[in-house]
Amino acid sequence: MTGFDDDAGDLPHFVGHRDRLKTRFREQGADALADYELLELLLFHSVPRRDTKPIAKALLARFGTFSDVLAAPEARLMEVSGVGASVATHLKAVHAASMRYARGAVRERPLLSSWSAVIDYCRAAMAYEEKEQFRILFLDKRNQLIADEVQQVGTVDHTPVYPREVVKRALELSSTAIVLVHNHPSGDPTPSRADIQMTKTIVDIATPLGIAVHDHIIVGRNGHASFKGLKLI
Repeated sequence: MTGFDDDAGDLPHFVGHRDRLKTRFREQGADALADYELLELLLFHSVPRRDTKPIAKALLARFGTFSDVLAAPEARLMEVSGVGASVATHLKAVHAASMRYARGAVRERPLLSSWSAVIDYCRAAMAYEEKEQFRILFLDKRNQLIADEVQQVGTVDHTPVYPREVVKRALELSSTAIVLVHNHPSGDPTPSRADIQMTKTIVDIATPLGIAVHDHIIVGRNGHASFKGLKLI
């Protein structure tokens, strides 16, 4: 008996495992589950008639972390044995839901009073992208978010940024402050010389027009860097 045939006389071995995992999650919460177990729990809905533990472990082996799995493109997810279109779509839906939750936490209060939520949102949105993205958070005079826009998408190690276009967009939105954000697909968030020069150019153009550049945040798999924290702004 393989344990995969629901019509066999005995229940498959994983049925009891699923019940136990669900019970542990309900009674002890997500912190009581290892990454592969939480991933198993997510897979229960899209893989109803198979043992999901090997799939969960294969996904983590391929992509590295729980966050990496959710952020991976659908096409790459489907390269893993046992992951079809429905599984990949389900995982991407979970990722989209987590992004929307994080965005809501950023929008609910003045940005500068919830900086940890801003960092969490930026990392969730961009840290695991395979190409560089340049994002701008536009704020009003109360430092509340007006708009969150990806301005440019580049290559694995470069994104073209046009400082005058950044400031022009801020003026169009009547924004009095901005936060610049971009990712380093390499994983290392250390600012490059080009990052520092580009930021300085934006500050030099924005400041005389009454637009403050609160920070430039670089996110990567290995953490984040803040220009304000590094005293580069």
